[in-house]
Amino acid sequence: MTIRKMTKKDWPSVAQIYAEGIATGLATFESEVPDYGSWNASHTDSCRLIAEQEGNVVGWAALSPVSSRCVYGGVGEVSVYVGKDSRGHGIGKLLLQELIIGSEAEGYWTLQSGIFPENEASIKLHEKLGFRFLGKRERIGKTLNGIWKDNLLFERRSKTVGID
Repeated sequence: MTIRKMTKKDWPSVAQIYAEGIATGLATFESEVPDYGSWNASHTDSCRLIAEQEGNVVGWAALSPVSSRCVYGGVGEVSVYVGKDSRGHGIGKLLLQELIIGSEAEGYWTLQSGIFPENEASIKLHEKLGFRFLGKRERIGKTLNGIWKDNLLFERRSKTVGID
């Protein structure tokens, strides 16, 4: 297993894995995969990772800014997706660990994740890696199937960045 920086060439694999996540109904409020230009514009240039196994992309992670206001420049929203045939093998953990390391190197002091309550695997993963539950946003958005969903907000504060 190799964790490396994502490149534009990885987009077809990233989009496929994203589509698999959308199809679960547990990963995102998005109903379809955006085109690369839209995805690229909504994610930070740094902190984009690929998990590769035997030459195949099996997962990805990236950060999105939480606000355009400069005071929130060190706060990023986490996305972690693992391909349907690769789930349950620790790939998400490896990606999130590397994303945390990379985010701190880039000056991020806070990472946050919004997780559906039914996505128990993602909740456990985030808790294992130091994220704490902040609260629940009730019926905050509709899923692919038009169902209103709650979203649980988790946060991880860096122990090395933004502590002074």
